[in-house]
Amino acid sequence: MCREADLRRAVLAKNDGAAQALRAELTARGTTVVNLLSSPGSGKTALLERELTLARERGVPVAALTADLATENDATRLARSGVPVQQVLTDGLCHLEAHMLGRYLDGWLPRDTRILFIENVGNLVCPASYDLGESLRVVLASVTEGEDKPLKYPTAFGPAQLVVITKTDIAEAVGFDEAAFRANVQRVNPGVRILRTSSRSQEGTGLLLDHALAIAGGTRPHNPVMSRHPHTHDHPHPHDDDTPTHDHPHTHHHGPAEPPAAVAAVAVAERLGDGPG
Repeated sequence: MCREADLRRAVLAKNDGAAQALRAELTARGTTVVNLLSSPGSGKTALLERELTLARERGVPVAALTADLATENDATRLARSGVPVQQVLTDGLCHLEAHMLGRYLDGWLPRDTRILFIENVGNLVCPASYDLGESLRVVLASVTEGEDKPLKYPTAFGPAQLVVITKTDIAEAVGFDEAAFRANVQRVNPGVRILRTSSRSQEGTGLLLDHALAIAGGTRPHNPVMSRHPHTHDHPHPHDDDTPTHDHPHTHHHGPAEPPAAVAAVAVAERLGDGPG
């Protein structure tokens, strides 16, 4: 058990070094990285497509990299926005890592990119532990997922710098208790900003882009204390955003990955005490 823990710490330390180097490189060229985490089916792809389209209309140079275990469906959808998009297939791995990300960006990311959006693999366990060199970490949850999601996944919601509620147009229909959800978010991440969005009604359109641009301009959001997360999870989680319909060209890379570095909050567990884990 000790050897496994030591190995994990070594792997995470290696990824942290890669993430720091990537962050420094992209910051030096004026690119801000936004890492989007959520469960499968949260509406992450639909929201991101709208934000990318709006960015293009505003003349903001943005790009997107989307990761999945299989299919190029999400890249096909995001490419409808007209901005540079790249698909990464992880061959069953349930997360992205900084070292593989740097390889995929090399030679592809336009030099003038101001914001790079990363749509991480759809789950709230593995990706929560890995620093990708981002300047803004966003966790999304749809109104259909339940008010206790932040308590069930504190290592995802705890280190988030922004929380986004999606599919608010159906909140009443599914009986979503927004006050309870917000209280649970604040319990694991006091002071974090929470946005309301709906890709269907267009509520909150542009708020994610505005927040990312504020970070790019030097305005820092709430940033909770973060430390290592000891949990290891090696099982893949499918990402089931659907409705692929466009044949816009995009770049596709396919290859293996090593486990990346951890970003999570031991402080979260301390705040929760004996609450749900």
